[in-house]
Amino acid sequence: MQVEVSRDVFRLAQAFTISRGSRTEAKVLTVRISDGVHQGLGECVPYARYDETLASVEAEIASLPEAFTRDTLTELLPAGAARNAVDCALWDLEAKRAGKRVWELAGLPAPGPEITAYTLSLDTPDKMREQASKNAHRPLLKIKLGTPDDMPRLEAVRAGAPEAKIIIDANEGWSAEVYSDLALHLVRLGVALVEQPVPAGQDEPLLGMDRPVPVCADESCHDRSSLPKLKGKYDVANIKLDKTGGLTEALKLRAAALAEGYDVMVGCMVGSSLAMAPATLLAQGAMVTDLDGPLLLAEDRDNALTFDHKGVHPPDAALWG
Repeated sequence: MQVEVSRDVFRLAQAFTISRGSRTEAKVLTVRISDGVHQGLGECVPYARYDETLASVEAEIASLPEAFTRDTLTELLPAGAARNAVDCALWDLEAKRAGKRVWELAGLPAPGPEITAYTLSLDTPDKMREQASKNAHRPLLKIKLGTPDDMPRLEAVRAGAPEAKIIIDANEGWSAEVYSDLALHLVRLGVALVEQPVPAGQDEPLLGMDRPVPVCADESCHDRSSLPKLKGKYDVANIKLDKTGGLTEALKLRAAALAEGYDVMVGCMVGSSLAMAPATLLAQGAMVTDLDGPLLLAEDRDNALTFDHKGVHPPDAALWG
């Protein structure tokens, strides 16, 4: 097989800000795997939070031997962005070879559309209220918080979108005490979920804590090996392909998390429709789907995913799978 990697940049529709900083473009890696007849595609988004760069992920992919399969890939690359792009490209290649869709190969039911969250960038309360008002027609809004001034922002969003369901991503910016102090206000404002309120590795105070608003593990949950450390601290596992290292492990993590009583959220980094396409299979029946990456872009791939009032639709075969 021939493996090619390219760097691609997609402009964002507007600056996107979280508690860790701002960006105006999405920088991704595209992997193309060819057998000489068919070509499979995959995309990953290297993430600095996990000590990944475009160069380091490229180097990981370049380290692969000439011959490998999805089954051997887990032995060759760790969970992360590099393995994700390669794994998803292999799924796409297998589907094209077989003349079938990936969900058929994986033994899954044919997927349908799923309502996805739409993320509001961190800003001043007035500007976040304006963002919320513009997107009040969307059934599910996600708010990036994690600062000392979160409540005015949340109040502003609720005022701007009084009917929308709201979830919060604190991006490790709170403590367990802050969550506990805010919990009743979150309930009052109709918040349905809080993602990663405390730093990963410092989440012991969540153990056994009363959690009137479900708490979701994001940075604390990567693959199946993460699950034992979540017990008693979290209610929901956020599955992202760039964390699990691809669809193969993500499907196994979803099954394991559900079997252990966790609800499932399916999330994403800010990438193109190619990055979201495999995740639409994971999102079927999830408690929360958060695959809005393409909605934040000013430009996207050809044959991009369809987003409408029913949600995000599964990919056309011309895009992936």
